[in-house]
Amino acid sequence: ERRTHQAKVLSGGERRLLEISRALVMEPEILLVDEPSIGLEPRFIDMVFEILDDLQNNEGKTIIMVEQNAKKGLEFADIGYVLVAGETAIAGLGDELLENPEVGRLFLGG
Repeated sequence: ERRTHQAKVLSGGERRLLEISRALVMEPEILLVDEPSIGLEPRFIDMVFEILDDLQNNEGKTIIMVEQNAKKGLEFADIGYVLVAGETAIAGLGDELLENPEVGRLFLGG
């Protein structure tokens, strides 16, 4: 139904999906994704992460992501890096970083 619409009339989530689709046309082995959840409704955030998860786990794509939504980013990540003022403050497996209280402290600035 939306195929004939120009990108400028699509919602933020639809635009994000279009961006991913356009990138995949080139059949990359590595996909660099910058803030996939920024400005999106929760339903589109989940949809975008489901698509990225499918690309990584079923299509064999390597995904390098920058994501300010730490919980979503670390749930997705095999390996995560928490940056503070442009420097790596802590790194580790995504699941481990989710449980690490130091990550929360760094995000809350405490």
